[in-house]
Amino acid sequence: MKHALSVTRAADFAAWYQSVIAEADMAEESGVRGCMVMRPWGYGIWERMQRLLDDRIRGLGYDNTYFPLFIPLSYFEKEAEHVEGFAKEMAVVTHHRLVPDGKGGLMPDPEAKLEEPLIVRPTSETVIGAAFARWVQSWRDLPVQINQWANVVRWEMRTRMFLRTAEFLWQEGHAAYASADQARAETMKALELYRSFAEECAAMPVIAGEKPENERFPGAVETWSIEAMMQDGKALQAGTSHFLGTHFAEAQNIRFQNAEGGLEPAQTISWGMSTRMIGGLIMTHGDDDGLRVPPRLAPWQVVIVPMLRDQPEDAALLDYARDIQAELAKLSAFGEPLRVLVDVKATKAATKRWGWVKKGAPVVIEIGGRDMAGGNVSVIRRDRLYREDGKLDSQVQARGDFVGAVADLLVAIQRGLHEEATARLKAAITPVDDWAAVEAHFAETVKNPGWVDVRWSKPTGAALDAVVERLKALKLTIRNAPHGQGAIEGACVFTGAPAVERVLLARAY
Repeated sequence: MKHALSVTRAADFAAWYQSVIAEADMAEESGVRGCMVMRPWGYGIWERMQRLLDDRIRGLGYDNTYFPLFIPLSYFEKEAEHVEGFAKEMAVVTHHRLVPDGKGGLMPDPEAKLEEPLIVRPTSETVIGAAFARWVQSWRDLPVQINQWANVVRWEMRTRMFLRTAEFLWQEGHAAYASADQARAETMKALELYRSFAEECAAMPVIAGEKPENERFPGAVETWSIEAMMQDGKALQAGTSHFLGTHFAEAQNIRFQNAEGGLEPAQTISWGMSTRMIGGLIMTHGDDDGLRVPPRLAPWQVVIVPMLRDQPEDAALLDYARDIQAELAKLSAFGEPLRVLVDVKATKAATKRWGWVKKGAPVVIEIGGRDMAGGNVSVIRRDRLYREDGKLDSQVQARGDFVGAVADLLVAIQRGLHEEATARLKAAITPVDDWAAVEAHFAETVKNPGWVDVRWSKPTGAALDAVVERLKALKLTIRNAPHGQGAIEGACVFTGAPAVERVLLARAY
């Protein structure tokens, strides 16, 4: 069967991923290593994510705010563990002016060196902590809950569009509370927000759980994540929520007078989700014809392609298409008005059709003169592109029938994508009972080994370091310990000590 992309997932998954991004007009290189230009379709998906996430964030009682891109170096120096975790990735500003270099170019002016270097924001715990220290004086000032939509910079050495870039977009929630119990509870609320968003909006099944000690956010007491499985069996950390305890509060002097008159540090949390989710969307739902966007995240849910031929009858065909657009725009799905586009570009209909197939628009309808004469439309479902004989499944439907059924069709597509990905996730997790079985699994299953589920005793210190080294030899990491486990019996596959939980091992992005 011939597909729209020149490379398939089976032949070269990495090349396929890059092909989807290019062919779907999602992003392109910017001229700066590790930075990308997000084109309208890619950015439109991010805007949909923003809108749906922002509603959920506000539902948790957070207010949006904005903090500077530049953070004084001294802010990071107050939190040694945090700095150590990000030091190798920090971009540093040392001068504020350029002058001619005498060779036809420019150079930093030696006379314009900053008194204190500025760090280009890698994350905002330090600068927001400094603000919290000003805002919080009494227990009556708590809780403080804010969210920021921003860009961050982490100087990655190995970059890949959306998945790992030097600059990316995200939201970061930050909060301070009077008690550790409340802070932990709110950490879990943020984790659940991410889980529900991934499952319900991105149609991406995930496993929520706690990260091991060696995978915690720098400076955190606990880090929780949602982990998604890509079609090549690798894991993608799709969102994290951190209980920071009093570490940052003590470093940033976030203290409050309690109801008894005593002074104590606040308990803080932070959590974030980024444009990495778009990479996850591609690798969860894409196929050999391009992207498939879940209807809740699609910038355009229905695209109407009139088959224009530069003939006088084109005007009537456009009127017919726009009448259908107006009818559909009065409808709603998922609690929102339908998003409908009429593609009027002066391009061949087949080129436009396959362009929208590659972008992954959930429903594409084509309209030619015969369709208009019969009061019909030709409908293509992006989730089910081909018939059993391998030909494009374009179904002629009466206009009224299509309009009456399209909202339910979008819901079915959303549900179907989630069910397909969920079945794949469940089928690719293998419980194993000892380390020899782990080694055998990843040695024998060279391509797409999926994940393994093992017993774990939560070793720390040197014992944990030894585990990490064993995992590195197989290019594995512990993804998380799934939340809500019951009682565990048996021995840890690494240490032989009594297990306290089960963890997931995988190769990851």
